[in-house]
Amino acid sequence: MSVKLNGLYVISDDTLTPKETILKQIEQALKAGATVVQLRDKISKDEELEELIQKLQELCKRYDALFVLNDRIELAIKLNCDGLHIGRSDHHRVKEIRQEYKGVLGISCYGDLALAKKMEDLNVDYVAFGSFFTSSTKPLAAVVDKEVIRQGKEQLNIPVCVIGGITSKNAQELINKGANMTAVISDIWKSDNIEKKCTEFTKLFKGKK
Repeated sequence: MSVKLNGLYVISDDTLTPKETILKQIEQALKAGATVVQLRDKISKDEELEELIQKLQELCKRYDALFVLNDRIELAIKLNCDGLHIGRSDHHRVKEIRQEYKGVLGISCYGDLALAKKMEDLNVDYVAFGSFFTSSTKPLAAVVDKEVIRQGKEQLNIPVCVIGGITSKNAQELINKGANMTAVISDIWKSDNIEKKCTEFTKLFKGKK
């Protein structure tokens, strides 16, 4: 599949995108130009998510966006998800995952450029750096020096995603340093108008390839 690893990357939240409204909320984001959608569910059992994953993947395909499942490696392989994103607890499994999983693989690298280079060598498709601002979703996350974005763009050949407390007001600085994608949770889902808020982000990427 042709994958656009650039632009607005929206991430679901157990509280802010409840199962009753998540499909409607995600569609609003897609209508306004979100290019990547991640399902991040820390509560449900795998079997409780299968139907939702399939619906979200179909919805993303309809809007020519990438669907990404967070953390649930075996489920991503079983359901042939287009994307999978993993964090620190699964870094040691990347080589093994890459042998079994053929979709787009993203890795959280926090502020660690050496780790990002190592992951690129293991054929991941993009890396995520952050948190760049204090995040209400992960209040204990360490705040990372923004220079890692510029250094990452100089030293890596894969796209860079930024995450952590990002809003439509502070994202431009990160994009200017080279970020290919801005991953956003609270600023979008807490907005009174999801489409309008997403449009504010997508406009920041206009003219940036």
